[in-house]
Amino acid sequence: MTKEEATMVGFEIVAYSGDARTKLLLALQEAKKGNFDKCESLINEANDCLVDAHKSQTELLQEEARGDGVEVGFITVHAQDHLMTTMLLKDVMDTLVDIYRK
Repeated sequence: MTKEEATMVGFEIVAYSGDARTKLLLALQEAKKGNFDKCESLINEANDCLVDAHKSQTELLQEEARGDGVEVGFITVHAQDHLMTTMLLKDVMDTLVDIYRK
């Protein structure tokens, strides 16, 4: 995989995880309003985005595991960081939504 190809995969990861982050933050706003049906819907949409981000990430991991070099640039590093912080947000969201339900 060339650096350019890895960069494009990185952009995919950023886009998918960015969409997930946005949906999670909107879900939190809905939880604050007590609209838990909409909240759950947004969380499910965010989960779908995270699955897509993971698929892109797996593409990079498989290249590396096959022994094919993946030249990693800053975009790819940023993508990994963006995905991991969004996953952390999702974990925190589970607790926050539970708090708003009570």
